[in-house]
Amino acid sequence: MRKALISGITGQDGSYLAEILLDKGYEVHGILRRSSSFNTSRIDHIFDQLKLHYGDLVDSQSLSSLVSDIKPDEIYNLGAQSHVKVSFEIPDYTAQVDALGTLRFLEAIRSCGLSETVKFYQASTSELYGLVQEVPQKETTPFYPRSPYGVAKLYGYWIVKNYREAYGLHASSGILFNHESPRRGETFVTKKITKGLSRIKRGMQEKITLGNIYAKRDWGHAKDFCNAMWLILQQEKPDDYVISTDQQVSVKDFINMCLEILGFSVEWKGEGINEVCIDTKTGKVIIDISKKYFRPSEVETLLGDSTKARKQLNWKPTYNLKDLAKEMIEYDLEEIK
Repeated sequence: MRKALISGITGQDGSYLAEILLDKGYEVHGILRRSSSFNTSRIDHIFDQLKLHYGDLVDSQSLSSLVSDIKPDEIYNLGAQSHVKVSFEIPDYTAQVDALGTLRFLEAIRSCGLSETVKFYQASTSELYGLVQEVPQKETTPFYPRSPYGVAKLYGYWIVKNYREAYGLHASSGILFNHESPRRGETFVTKKITKGLSRIKRGMQEKITLGNIYAKRDWGHAKDFCNAMWLILQQEKPDDYVISTDQQVSVKDFINMCLEILGFSVEWKGEGINEVCIDTKTGKVIIDISKKYFRPSEVETLLGDSTKARKQLNWKPTYNLKDLAKEMIEYDLEEIK
């Protein structure tokens, strides 16, 4: 039986990946950060099938001990401080987890003498491209990160490539574009939109306040993207892959899609931070804009080119964006009952 170790197993991606690996017959180990409150809601339904261990990406000793004791066949490093806006407020911690956490994992593999047996997956991100130098973005597109999160992840990307070339590790990065699901954290814009509008529809909330609704993104389903992670580690040779839907919409387009699914009749008025969305049935503002939710340096557009992954991994997304939005909304409506 193959063993897998997942950091970030309690997150959106970690929970879907754990399900995929269990279905494939893996023994699945996960790393939990100590918390005074329960934070395992996304994996409670498979809790008894997992082997969970306390550890932290800022603690070299805990990672080395886990790698040495478990001797996993595959390691998926999904743990991160993953909120771009928050990374401007806690840049040091973001670097400790997202950049040096990756290094600590790689060093744990090497120091435990498992360089020839362990396959390592690094969760990279489209935020590497930031101020985009080419449209669409592929594996050869120059990087230009625009946040402490993006810069920290850039270090993670390059240290993985360095250890692959210097020590022969089977270490690969998946440069994943935006991916969402009903399990998305509530501070991320798609979840804020689907849950907020669902609560407004049920009369439980008056409005939602957003930032740059004209930012354009390439959005897919986390379940599809986690399947790509597994495929990447099944390749004979390690490599880096862009994982994306190769389609793009703006945040405002996503909002309008959700409004349509929920049956709202609306009118947009104003410009810039004065733009609002008005429910024509009630005359009330249900969406407004605030500078508070703009990043100090914005990433205006991201659009992936996943040709390499589609050819070499035989991977492709199975969800379209409207189906994803509908699934998120249905989940939110059920949850707020």
